Amino acid sequence: MQNEPVVAIAGVTGAVGGEFIATMNKRAFRVGKLKALASARSAGRTIDFRGERIVIEELGGNSFDGVDIALFSAGGAIARKFAPIAVNAGAVVVDNSSAFRMDPNVPLVIPEINANRIVEHNGIIANPNCSAITALVPLWPIHRTNRIKRVILSTYQAASGAGAAAMSELVDSTRASLQGQIYQPKVLPYPCAFNVFNHDSPVDPETGYNGEETKVSATPRAIRSRCSWPRTSP
Repeated sequence: MQNEPVVAIAGVTGAVGGEFIATMNKRAFRVGKLKALASARSAGRTIDFRGERIVIEELGGNSFDGVDIALFSAGGAIARKFAPIAVNAGAVVVDNSSAFRMDPNVPLVIPEINANRIVEHNGIIANPNCSAITALVPLWPIHRTNRIKRVILSTYQAASGAGAAAMSELVDSTRASLQGQIYQPKVLPYPCAFNVFNHDSPVDPETGYNGEETKVSATPRAIRSRCSWPRTSP
């Protein structure tokens, strides 16, 4: 890979897409060219990247020609469809969705824990969801010294976890609430202003866990099965 790679961001107009750009700038990550990819409704708009206006292109089958690194944050369905296309075009994909997290052939990486697994990729690298990452990073050094057998975890997540559209809805619902108006949500199942509700994911009727809880439970096991976690006696 060249020293100034061609980087594509799939889902560039979303909240995480913006964070990709902000993080690259903060870390002075060298980029030879940025390809901004999004849905058809965003195509033709522009974003600012290091003083240059980048035209957003519609994500398609030919979007990854000449791309070295493809950062995906466009949802699981989009990742499952386009990540293999990007790999076949020669790119290394880092996927932020749940699409490949449980795939045993895809490295599930938290750099502070198992960065060595990055070199094992076959074109795609997955990262865990936000709750799992923030919990496991501080727990890992503890576990290496004194094996952890059980964790009880509670998460209280912001609207931003559901993306830019949910963040806009939070602003609108807050404004409506302060004005004493009834607000009908379009992105989340309930008005999120001044409210707390069960995570916006299906609830398993057998276990009572919602999708977020299931993912957070499965992720540490997946990482453990794919890296050298300590197996000392309790």
